[in-house]
Amino acid sequence: KADFNAKDDAVALRKAMKGLGTNEKTLIDVLTQRSSGQRQLICKAYQEETLVEDLEGDNYGHFEDLLVALVTPPVIYDCQEVTKAMKGVGTKDSVLIEIFATRSNKQIKEISDAYLKQTEKKLTLDLKKETSGEFAKAILILAEGKRDENTHVDAAKAKEDAKTLYNAGEKKWGTDESKFIDILCQRSIPQLRQTLVEYKTISGKSLQESIEGEMSGDLEELLVAIVKCVKNVPAYLAERLHQGMKGGGTDECTLNRIMVSRSEIDMLDIRAEFKKLYSYSLHSAIEDKLKRKSPRPHRLARIGLARDCEKAMR
Repeated sequence: KADFNAKDDAVALRKAMKGLGTNEKTLIDVLTQRSSGQRQLICKAYQEETLVEDLEGDNYGHFEDLLVALVTPPVIYDCQEVTKAMKGVGTKDSVLIEIFATRSNKQIKEISDAYLKQTEKKLTLDLKKETSGEFAKAILILAEGKRDENTHVDAAKAKEDAKTLYNAGEKKWGTDESKFIDILCQRSIPQLRQTLVEYKTISGKSLQESIEGEMSGDLEELLVAIVKCVKNVPAYLAERLHQGMKGGGTDECTLNRIMVSRSEIDMLDIRAEFKKLYSYSLHSAIEDKLKRKSPRPHRLARIGLARDCEKAMR
């Protein structure tokens, strides 16, 4: 917001939650139309209790979760999502896949640091306890945040890797999953883009098609997610949003996580890819698909993020 004043916004938010009832429109207008950095300044300017405590006390359900997510620093929010994914019975592997496949080395290292600070434990050690098999091996490599970041593409190496992947999958009986993990979890993104091209030339089919034909379960989901992100991260996240809104139920947690975490990174690109993939806008999907499934304030807050990220970026 150009004429931003943290104290004025803090007063407006406090007033919106004071007394009986809550002025949800004010909460939505302020929190979805400020940048993450501005929201942190509002938190500092907020007096009495913390802003998070007041938001939790005056709201409920997924709307409360969305508002709290908006005032949480991005790396802390990612850390909390990873922590929740590992809690309770079973691990929500799809959340771990989404986060570790889409975040940069720097972001992953910041998540690990935040996790250590909050829990006094190493993230990789807890991930090792909560995951198993080849999926565990792959997710642990990603969680180290050590993917090659060299922007130079070695064409000969790409051909060699493509041949290695072909020999480890399509060409043999059974699949040597370790070769797929080593290459897809460690090579640079530009290098992998060239490897995908070379693989199609050698195999006659895409690497994604080969993985889907040769593997199953969480490892397949993870490696397919990496391939999709190598090609186009916004398209992968647009697909995740669409999956969260189709069918009888709604994956509110996934919608919240993507809308909040990507609102200042690539939401405009996600919107464009969503329209390209499904022939209708993300805005209309939120409005139409959720109007009977989510309370109106929650829907409007998401629409605000989808619509106003463009203003914030400008």
